[in-house]
Amino acid sequence: MTSPTLVVIPARAGSSRLPRKPLRLIAGRTLLHRTIAMARAATAGLPHAKLLVATDDEEIAAHARAAGCDAAMTDSAIATGSGRALAAARQCENQPRFIVNLQGDSPFQPEGTVRAVIAALESGADVATPVIALDWPALDALRDHKTRSPFSGTTCARAPDGRALWFSKTIIPAIRDEHVLRQSRERSPVWRHVGLYGYTLDALTRFESTPPTTLENLEGLEQLRLLELGIPITTVPVSPPSFDSSGIDTEADIARVEALIATHGDPTPPLAL
Repeated sequence: MTSPTLVVIPARAGSSRLPRKPLRLIAGRTLLHRTIAMARAATAGLPHAKLLVATDDEEIAAHARAAGCDAAMTDSAIATGSGRALAAARQCENQPRFIVNLQGDSPFQPEGTVRAVIAALESGADVATPVIALDWPALDALRDHKTRSPFSGTTCARAPDGRALWFSKTIIPAIRDEHVLRQSRERSPVWRHVGLYGYTLDALTRFESTPPTTLENLEGLEQLRLLELGIPITTVPVSPPSFDSSGIDTEADIARVEALIATHGDPTPPLAL
């Protein structure tokens, strides 16, 4: 017997830039409790979706359970969120058909993003991941950001049918005669990738059983391994978030998000216990 969809929040204790990150407070609520609240809202009304925190730390597991969320203990040697998600899935009595790896440090994903990924899997995708079409001001902002942090932010080249052709930490595609294109269309041809993945159990198992590839290591993007394996990735267009959805990796990120909350209000839904 299978459980159709397992939504996993990987939450490891070790982080060189932000130790014990899942337990860090953001405007009075921990990062993990914020992510659980967002995931619970995103999966509300989906009768066959199960939410699970995968961690290597008993305190983090207890913190998840205090929020009414199941937790699975996984090996601290697992290096990636996808690997931790698969390890958690293998502990489930009923093996899931689909696994959604919901990054534990991105608690401000719009609810519709998770649902769009699950819908793509249910429609036959092997792997699904969201992308956002950038308008020209957003592209200009990304270019400016990359002058300071060149490996922050990922773009995607995609086929008309939504298949991902490539992902890169550089901005792709290059745009010839950009000034002409700016006058004829509101949106640029650049898609920004949102780091959330849904897999079939088979696709994630194949991915995790294969060592990292050279191109994956060069770009620092594990999804390139899927493309090199010939596993298609379906990209799902989603609307830009109304609230900054970047990952929380540093003290500066916490300060940035707390400033946004103070200005715009808190987007995290209440955590019903």
